[in-house]
Amino acid sequence: MSHDFTETIFGDEESPQRGHRTRREMHGRQRPPRRRGRRILAILLALGLIGGAAYGAWSVLGPGVSGLFGDEPTDVDFAGPGEGETRVVIKQGDTGETIASTLRDAGVTKTRTAYLEAAKGDPAAAAGIQPGTYVMLKGMRGADAFTFLADPDNRSAKRVTIREGLWKKEVFAALAEATGVKESEYEKAAKDAEAIGLPDAAKGNVEGWLFPASYEFDDDTSATEQLTQMVALTKKALEDAGVAEKDWERTLVIASIVEGEVSGDADRGKVARVVLNRLEGGPPSYGLLQMDSTVHYLAQQRGKAGTTDAQRASDSPYNTYKVQGLPPGPIGNPGAASIEAAANPEPGDWVFFVTVDPSTGETKFASTSAEHERNVREFQQWCSDNPGQC
Repeated sequence: MSHDFTETIFGDEESPQRGHRTRREMHGRQRPPRRRGRRILAILLALGLIGGAAYGAWSVLGPGVSGLFGDEPTDVDFAGPGEGETRVVIKQGDTGETIASTLRDAGVTKTRTAYLEAAKGDPAAAAGIQPGTYVMLKGMRGADAFTFLADPDNRSAKRVTIREGLWKKEVFAALAEATGVKESEYEKAAKDAEAIGLPDAAKGNVEGWLFPASYEFDDDTSATEQLTQMVALTKKALEDAGVAEKDWERTLVIASIVEGEVSGDADRGKVARVVLNRLEGGPPSYGLLQMDSTVHYLAQQRGKAGTTDAQRASDSPYNTYKVQGLPPGPIGNPGAASIEAAANPEPGDWVFFVTVDPSTGETKFASTSAEHERNVREFQQWCSDNPGQC
């Protein structure tokens, strides 16, 4: 028994009840042509409505659905070279897939594929892309974007080198000059010990904890974030030298004196040993370090060898000619070599040393007062030969 599906959908305008055949149908009589035309027209209209609805839904949902399955437009690349500027941040640990998404979302590349295809051709360069901030064009070819990121010189980070032995005020000045952040911002950040990770033993004093190294800071890296990195590297240097946390501050004080006294790596371990030997007390030092570097720090003056009578008469705990023991804190920011020397000093019985030629850094060590006096006279002769330098 046949059944016209248009009746199920649209009904039969001349049927008394849906599902019951008319007498005409029961006798097998054909429908009039006009009625069959109506049925065909209704079918065409229904198909048109369904097709239109499907097209509308795809036009709205299609791009999102394609994105879910990783599909991208057939035209995957911009023509280049691009225009305008946009800042792209590549983070530590970003994979090629992550970088591709970052570039596409920033409008640098048209699709992820544009970048990934370029990176696939040079895996070594892709693996060497460094984290940082890059100022790029919008609308770049994928290959051009890849080449740009593969060159570390294109990072917009500010590079600054902090040399060993600088005082904190000198570190702040060097950072400010390189990054454009005001010195007052560093001074303020240094006061928040917890924020920058300063240990309790430092007693809120950042001196000694600003590790000397070369740094690259993005434009938006705050003073607090910069100092945090420096403190963290100092902790790492202490750990690498095998220093227990309870001895961190004391080791830094000794290391800072070593840094302030030596001119070459060969003498660091010996100077550290002199400091420890003099701290034991008794003749000939009686616990007095008698270090020019601590007096220079007290005066906050550089440029001359030796100290004056007035400076050595100060009652400051940093005047180690008058006050026994270590100064109350580091007198500068020591590097890894001086930290290592303070943690593992060279064996010896020296209690004296003097730089007999400040121009070359030549230093002589002695175990007796008589030997030391001969070395001091050599230094004095140098001062006589170089007026204004001592």
